[in-house]
Amino acid sequence: MDRIDRKFTQLDVDQEIYKYISKNMDVNQVYDREKLYALKQSFEEYMREKENAGQRSKLEGGKEKPDYYFLSLKLKAIEDVIVKLFGANARTNIKKAYEKEMRKRILKSTKH
Repeated sequence: MDRIDRKFTQLDVDQEIYKYISKNMDVNQVYDREKLYALKQSFEEYMREKENAGQRSKLEGGKEKPDYYFLSLKLKAIEDVIVKLFGANARTNIKKAYEKEMRKRILKSTKH
């Protein structure tokens, strides 16, 4: 489930990068404008494919795939058990630790 959801998190970051590039791109700064436009278009295609891959992994026919839905139910059940056994603070602390670890992994990623 994390691998699927991480695609959307990374896509959010990519979209912010794209907005910055689009806002600040000055074609007068480069010798080959066509190459610059091609690089920007390539990044657009990369983002589009990442979104499509995430959608294909998560959805089918506009609804969640059974595997993804089942995993999301299991995750919610685990959260409920944590709260019942250890309290809401434990759930919050576990989520923060998990998110910290995922950010660390994303930053270590060497892909694209």
